[in-house]
Amino acid sequence: MKVLVLTGPESSGKSWLAARLHRAFGGLLVDEYVRDFIDSEQRDTCLADIPAIARGQLAREDAARSRAPHLLILDTHLLSNILWSRTLFGACPAWLEEELLQRRYHQQLLLSPEGIDWQDDGQRCQPGLAERLRFHEECRHWLISRNQPFVEIRGSWAERERQAFAHTRALLSG
Repeated sequence: MKVLVLTGPESSGKSWLAARLHRAFGGLLVDEYVRDFIDSEQRDTCLADIPAIARGQLAREDAARSRAPHLLILDTHLLSNILWSRTLFGACPAWLEEELLQRRYHQQLLLSPEGIDWQDDGQRCQPGLAERLRFHEECRHWLISRNQPFVEIRGSWAERERQAFAHTRALLSG
């Protein structure tokens, strides 16, 4: 089983690209848990919600891993929970990073917000490109500083798809 993660700031095409990869390469796709959490709670999140959100994401990931597909595509992983917790609340439960580092991800696609218009969907909160670029850089710094395998994806929608497909083909053939 190969595990592929899409990560990066909001409104950079993660969900769209994850769905495209899933249609093209099969396997299993795990959606972002926090979206369902916010919809069910009908309120903004707070620091006290972060453990429940993280456990929900992990439960989805673990259920998919237990099915051992040839390809597991994660629309996000705990890195988003960690960085959003720090961004919104100035703190994050330490166990999230410990848990994230214990898991194996074969490839992470870090999506840049550059060249993509922000889309308001009622849950997003970083309409400014500078904010999303800062979040992107925090993702990039975390991945580099922890020696995590990743490639950056940028450009138009077509270029993003082309790059992601090429990296996924390489992952599956390697």
